[in-house]
Amino acid sequence: MTPFGERVRALRRAHGVTLKKMAADLQISEAYLSALEHGRRGRPTQNLVRQICGYFNIIWDDAEALENLARLSHPRAVVDTAGLSPKATELANRLAEEIGALDDDALDAMLGALDTARQTGAKE
Repeated sequence: MTPFGERVRALRRAHGVTLKKMAADLQISEAYLSALEHGRRGRPTQNLVRQICGYFNIIWDDAEALENLARLSHPRAVVDTAGLSPKATELANRLAEEIGALDDDALDAMLGALDTARQTGAKE
């Protein structure tokens, strides 16, 4: 499951909407919506994200957060390290090899480290 799919499923359930009804209302197939929720499809289009925001009356910061989740929800991420340092290439390859063995605590720690690095880099 992707972060976007998890959020859409939570919204759908919180509003008591079935997958079948939501798909029909958005004029997309049930199979496609299910695949988005389960992470078997790539990023949704920006238009679909906006439709979902409208469907659940999501505005402002919450809509931006959903758009960011969609952007970060490609289930087959590719990391191009051409032109970067050898350490960057090592990190990308080790992450690709070992991500399946990481538990939620380790993933949270790594995401936190990335957030900290981005904030630190933005200040400099």
